Amino acid sequence: MTQTPTQPQASAQIRIPAAHPMVMLLGSGDSLLRVIETAFPAADIHVRGNEIRATGAAADVALIQRLFDEMMLVLRTGQPMTEDAVERSIAMLRASGNGQGEPQGETPAEVLTQNILSSRGRTIRPKTLNQKRYVDAIDKHTIVFGIGPAGTGKTYLAMAKAVQALQSKQVNRIILTRPAVEAGERLGFLPGTLFDKIDPYLRPLYDALHDMLDPDSIPRLMAAGTIEVAPLAYMRGRTLNDAFIILDEAQNTSAEQMKMFLTRLGFDSKIVVTGDVTQVDLPNGTRSGLRQVQDILEGVQDVHFSRLTSQDVVRHKLVGRIVDAYEKYDNRDSHNGK
Repeated sequence: MTQTPTQPQASAQIRIPAAHPMVMLLGSGDSLLRVIETAFPAADIHVRGNEIRATGAAADVALIQRLFDEMMLVLRTGQPMTEDAVERSIAMLRASGNGQGEPQGETPAEVLTQNILSSRGRTIRPKTLNQKRYVDAIDKHTIVFGIGPAGTGKTYLAMAKAVQALQSKQVNRIILTRPAVEAGERLGFLPGTLFDKIDPYLRPLYDALHDMLDPDSIPRLMAAGTIEVAPLAYMRGRTLNDAFIILDEAQNTSAEQMKMFLTRLGFDSKIVVTGDVTQVDLPNGTRSGLRQVQDILEGVQDVHFSRLTSQDVVRHKLVGRIVDAYEKYDNRDSHNGK
């Protein structure tokens, strides 16, 4: 009978400076401590005064030490820790090698304290490592593709970067567009003006804008052409200079539409293309422009592909599990030849 090798045990004392009240570190009613205990069921964590003692497998203890260091760095910026932020910090530390030795790449504190935009009493910031890398890529590259499942913040973060660029005068206008493919030829039969007809397909973009700008200013900015929200078909034949352009739901573009859109790029402009290649609504036989463009532009200078996964879902936890379950189902079907 094979015996499982026992992991080396370790113990560590973490002294918390008086500048960090324990209630902020452990959470109201020890809610944050409970999250940590759940994540490390084999470790013992005891709090006494301003000291935390962790005992258990050496890898776990090293990670717990790093976790509390990161939490204190976040608190030092004046930003509170939440249960969600603690869970995400643990996931980032585990992904970077169990928290042992020097951190690889960005640390949880760097991710969780990077502010993109502050608006109406709330701050928009990345919540995962991939989200931070996506946001950083938008700063560094002219064209960025944000590809991943629903709820990973692809469009929301891109729009926050667009508003930031407009406010800092890096661009003169924001252009938001998406294909209205779900309507197909039925668009002409929908009631109302053209604006009424396309509004349902553009509504998610308006909703995000209302989170980031004073709602009263949006009609004025749209009337002046500073913000334009339009279906993809309206981009044909134009050259877009001094603009931050976002193409949302790009999986529903055809190959021709994708090429048409990307070649609208003008001087001093930036393009962010977002989409989920598993959610294509195009008619059978039409190849998604987003799927094809990855083969064409991967490796081209100043074009970057950011790929987000179910681990980057920032909606309800169950959304990430649903995404994973569908992915497993699709993979099983493709292996079975269905």
